[in-house]
Amino acid sequence: MESLSINFWLKPNPNSQFNNRIYFYKDKTKIKVGTQVISALSYQKFVDFAVEETKRRTHLMSSPLQVLDFGIFPKVAFDLPIFCANFFSSSSTNIIVLDLNPLHDVITNREYKEKYYKSLMPLSVKYAELLPWGGKLTGESLRFFSPIVIWTRFTSSQEKHDILFDAFSEYYETWLDLMEHAVEETAADQIMLNSEAQHKYLTWRAEKDPGHPMLRRLLGEERARNLLRSFLFNGVDELGSKTFLDYFPEYKLDDGTLNEKRSIMGKSFENRPWDSRGELIDNC
Repeated sequence: MESLSINFWLKPNPNSQFNNRIYFYKDKTKIKVGTQVISALSYQKFVDFAVEETKRRTHLMSSPLQVLDFGIFPKVAFDLPIFCANFFSSSSTNIIVLDLNPLHDVITNREYKEKYYKSLMPLSVKYAELLPWGGKLTGESLRFFSPIVIWTRFTSSQEKHDILFDAFSEYYETWLDLMEHAVEETAADQIMLNSEAQHKYLTWRAEKDPGHPMLRRLLGEERARNLLRSFLFNGVDELGSKTFLDYFPEYKLDDGTLNEKRSIMGKSFENRPWDSRGELIDNC
């Protein structure tokens, strides 16, 4: 999977030093890594684990680059889920999203859900107890998450940090296993569907990513938008020509401009919306 990319980011700390690296899988993928120590509970070991586990399976080369976030985007000939680890930490709280984001909507596409998530539900059940649901999740966001998503908030503690590392490790190993067994699609129409699905995901994240306000405060609007489009969600300007409003016309205002609200559906999920079998709960 030669064009698959992996990106890391941690919240900047003016008192720390960047450790910026970019790794390239030979003939398969690339990992972009930039980390900073932000507190006693650093995510450095998360990055180290992902890099070391990847090095065990394939060859890596390095060169410098600054980055944000951690995501894996497969080549469009594969319908693999998109690995997503978005962690925000402060001195008092941690806001966590860890998931194998579905390339195709698992709410309407049961075949895709069965293919990738049915066997993974025990993993979800395990960590749903250890890392409880983090509160309201918008209906718009739900369509980009899978039944095994970890969405949680917790007060900083070594115990919770260790649990999160275990979850990150298992989820990443799971994604690597899926990658090793993935079969490349040859049908042009299916490749086109995969490409558009990935472009739709990137378009949503580049426009409505919840980290945008924080990046804007840190970097300014123009630099934050450039970082989102050219690095974190690289491909949004290359994979397709459709705009955000083409994919999500419900966000179009009467004057033709974009509604800046993150949610207009009005529905949110206070509790985990999937049961232990991965079925959507209607009354959650």
